Amino acid sequence: MFGDKHLRHRDALQLAVDKSGYGKTRLPEGRAWGVAVHESFSSVVAYVVEASVKDGRPVLHRVTAGVHCNLAVNPRTVEAQVQGAAVTGLSMCLPGSAITLKDGVVEQSNFDGYTVARITDMPEFNVHIVPSADPPTGMGEPGLPPLAPAFANAIAQLTGKSLRQLPFNIENKSRP
Repeated sequence: MFGDKHLRHRDALQLAVDKSGYGKTRLPEGRAWGVAVHESFSSVVAYVVEASVKDGRPVLHRVTAGVHCNLAVNPRTVEAQVQGAAVTGLSMCLPGSAITLKDGVVEQSNFDGYTVARITDMPEFNVHIVPSADPPTGMGEPGLPPLAPAFANAIAQLTGKSLRQLPFNIENKSRP
């Protein structure tokens, strides 16, 4: 669908698709694929994710990222930035992560009132960088925006409903 208009988007997505096995690998029963692509700071991040629902909670099992940031001066730093951004994106998808207002004031003041992804929530994560010799572009934030849509797309594919329509278990705000 990108055609010749968005070559960097297409390259990032194709890399994520190729490395994830999307379309070639059969997922275990009860799991589904989700895909999303985003550009910001002149960098493109594409995610292919594998997700399920377990005990009334969405579970992210695997994330494959294709990143086009032109020349990756330090590929390990790009990998760390994409993983860190994805943790924040994952946190936005977990039950209990809503930011709520009461009388115009945010009710959550710290991590005890807002669900943040824990080590037990973390999926297998693989980051792949599109080779390029073009001048480097921005990294850090670009990995955040596409994680939630990719995860939501997988859950919608699996259940036929959007995340907002599902009665996920949100009572357990404090997890070990």
